[in-house]
Amino acid sequence: MSEPTPRSTNASPAGHQRTFLGRSVVAQGQLSSGEDLLIEGQFDGTINLEDHCLTVGTEGRVKAEVRARQVVIQGSVTGNVVAREKIEIRRTGHVVGDLVAGTVAIEEGAYFKGSIDIARDGAGAGSEVSAPSTLKTNA
Repeated sequence: MSEPTPRSTNASPAGHQRTFLGRSVVAQGQLSSGEDLLIEGQFDGTINLEDHCLTVGTEGRVKAEVRARQVVIQGSVTGNVVAREKIEIRRTGHVVGDLVAGTVAIEEGAYFKGSIDIARDGAGAGSEVSAPSTLKTNA
């Protein structure tokens, strides 16, 4: 019998493209895409998905400067993350770096070390409220 198919934690709308970097993939450099991206492997460099969602899966290990519309972190991210809409750090997530987004959600049990800037009205870095913090929650 084959292993069950992994459940998608960030479902894409019907007809919406999504790229998957598997657990055995190790890559570095500059990555940009015109579709959503799920990383379960390792990536080192810069990621630019201005109009799309980046999901770092539970097995994902990313060392990068990230820019995206939305970012969901279930694995490990080291580097600054800028999201136009929302950053979510799930309970299995581990983040070391600064966050800038319209909304930031950190689940209980997640690890975060860095600062959070809430971008107001999509104006970017010019109109942010800074809340430096180190947060470690335990389930």
